[in-house]
Amino acid sequence: MKRVFFFWSLLGAIISQPLQAQHSVARLWNEELLHAISKDLARPPIQARNLFHISAAMYDAWAVYRPEAQTYFLGKEVNGFYTPYSYTPPPSDIKKAQEEAISFAAYRLIEHRFLNSPDVANLFPRIDWLMDSLGYNRFNISVNYKAGAAEMGNYIAAQIIEYGLQDGSNESVNYKNQYYQPVNPPLQMSVPGNRTILDMNRWQPVQLAVYVDQSGNVLSGGPPPFQSPEWGNVAPFAMNPDQSELLTRDGYHYRVYHRPPPPALIDTSISSEATRQYQWNHALVAVWSSLLDPKDSVFIDISPASLGNNDVSDYPADLSELPDFFDLTGGRDRSHGHSLNPKTGLPYVPELVPRGDYTRVLAEFWADGPTSETPPGHWFSMLNYANDHPQSSRRVRGVGPSCDNLEWDVKGYFALGGAMHDAAVTAWGIKGWYDSSRPVSAIRAMAELGQSSDPALPSYHPGGLPLIPGYIELIGPDDPLKGPLYLNEIKVRTWKGPYYIGNPQTSTAGVAWIRAKDWWPYQRPTFVTPPFAGYISGHSTYSRAAAEVLTELTGDAYFPGGVGTFFCEKNKFLVFEEGPSVDVTLQWATYRDAADQCSLSRIYGGIHPPMDDIPGRLIGMTVGKEAFEYATSYFEGKQAPLPADSFRVFPNPTPSAVQIEVPDAGEIHVSVFSTDGKLVKEEELTLQAGRAILDLSTLPRGAYQLTLLDDKNSLPRQSTIIRY
Repeated sequence: MKRVFFFWSLLGAIISQPLQAQHSVARLWNEELLHAISKDLARPPIQARNLFHISAAMYDAWAVYRPEAQTYFLGKEVNGFYTPYSYTPPPSDIKKAQEEAISFAAYRLIEHRFLNSPDVANLFPRIDWLMDSLGYNRFNISVNYKAGAAEMGNYIAAQIIEYGLQDGSNESVNYKNQYYQPVNPPLQMSVPGNRTILDMNRWQPVQLAVYVDQSGNVLSGGPPPFQSPEWGNVAPFAMNPDQSELLTRDGYHYRVYHRPPPPALIDTSISSEATRQYQWNHALVAVWSSLLDPKDSVFIDISPASLGNNDVSDYPADLSELPDFFDLTGGRDRSHGHSLNPKTGLPYVPELVPRGDYTRVLAEFWADGPTSETPPGHWFSMLNYANDHPQSSRRVRGVGPSCDNLEWDVKGYFALGGAMHDAAVTAWGIKGWYDSSRPVSAIRAMAELGQSSDPALPSYHPGGLPLIPGYIELIGPDDPLKGPLYLNEIKVRTWKGPYYIGNPQTSTAGVAWIRAKDWWPYQRPTFVTPPFAGYISGHSTYSRAAAEVLTELTGDAYFPGGVGTFFCEKNKFLVFEEGPSVDVTLQWATYRDAADQCSLSRIYGGIHPPMDDIPGRLIGMTVGKEAFEYATSYFEGKQAPLPADSFRVFPNPTPSAVQIEVPDAGEIHVSVFSTDGKLVKEEELTLQAGRAILDLSTLPRGAYQLTLLDDKNSLPRQSTIIRY
């Protein structure tokens, strides 16, 4: 039976003693958490929260015994929740106490958060076995933290459980939506076209005979509801709630951080610029689906010599620039690769593979299903993979003394977990507010209307699909697709869909002309598309935020050794259909290259158009950098951050300028630093009603650190800003 070889999993069904000797207890519990996520319901924002809370628990269990570090929960107020704690003298064996406290904290939280997991019958014996193998008494449930390290771990877990019951996630009612309702009736995938849709700009549920989520769980009860549309209300990590917006729709509140401009919206009655942008975006998804054929005789170099190395200045600034960045018929962005591996001083070795193998491998590798640790967990596996490389350096920011494995792991997981959680709060808050459609709804709905390119041709409608010769055309009188009723309908040259696959182990659907009304994304017939809105891409947001954290944490943009790889064996890796037809080794020079590849994979998979992707990348940059800086303030025992309402900077990302709001201040001194620490702008601003505008239009596109001092407070305030 074929299976997907997911990211570098270092724990199997049984954890071996040699493995425990190689890795810290934090790593062992992280691997158990990733395994638990892979067997749980596929709920990316909820699993991002689990990753953060359990990582924060392990961090506090480590930091409480390190006087130079600050705890996150213990003795602190976090988003209005206070965790009581009084000083406890350090034990004689600090590392032993840290390991024990970490184990009890992680064990209790996994036990609590996965109590209703479909795999609970297997999960609990696994974590029981790990506790037993580490020599701990898992029956000790005392929370008297002054009694010892086990009790300390139990106390930390108990407090985080209480925090989670009031953090806005609705955990107590199984994360149930409180008020969101879809405006569109479900899309019936068994029926051609999309006749039921009422608003092509809004999300539409999908009706299937059998629905299987991306973790392989069969779900019953009709079309899955929108997953976590109100997640913007969840308490964040590093983000400032005062810099969010509380927006109202239908009388209900949606909290949104880093709100981008809206996606392109279609008006089917006119051929406007916004309508054409909507049509181009979704048409590109259909065109890129034609690249999923390994038999098309096109070979491409997928090594870092040819792919990757996008600079933020290369990203489109708005919807109008997307066609210059995404090659409509070539199926790639305008990245140009790296001339040399900086670690070896040698050129990267080209790797030529069939384009259709590469595109299918990408779509499945980054899709995170079935049996996946979800997108945020994927990046924890990426961090673990990098840590296992013999050339990895365990020095925060790449400087200073080396950390031991335990310190490095708890710090890395804490920073990455905070970033993944904030990415989820941000992306799902935006998804819930804009409530945008997915390509399968848009493409099928536009196909119902006709073609929008030429009023002189048959089936013209301003809201239809654009005609693209060789990819999207009209069905003519001599066309094999004509049939008795299909003349002058729209056809697309694309992946034919799952029903053309006999045995997924031995057959492929292939690429051919089909009716546009029958278009399918490259997914299993029991899944089709994620059960939440498209804009913005969660994969793009998670991945770019994670890439920023890994880059900052290691002090190096590059993977150890200058390249990260993942091997996909011929005819054994793919799950949706047979393939790849040759061995394929995915390669990335930098963490950001991997993130960009992840973003493209969602277009190949038919899940996102380009307009969902780029805002996710830009916002992910901001979220990742802010989360890392916030986490390191705890590592280094710096003064606690200023209150959440101390200042506000928006919009972020921005094309040209930001508004700075500082209550009760009159004058502020603003310094702007580039990512390499150089001062690039300095200005004195006078606030009017607590507000001032900072012009950034003369700076190149990129990420910057903004630091300000005001005349009322001696402490500096900092924020990461992105100019695009």
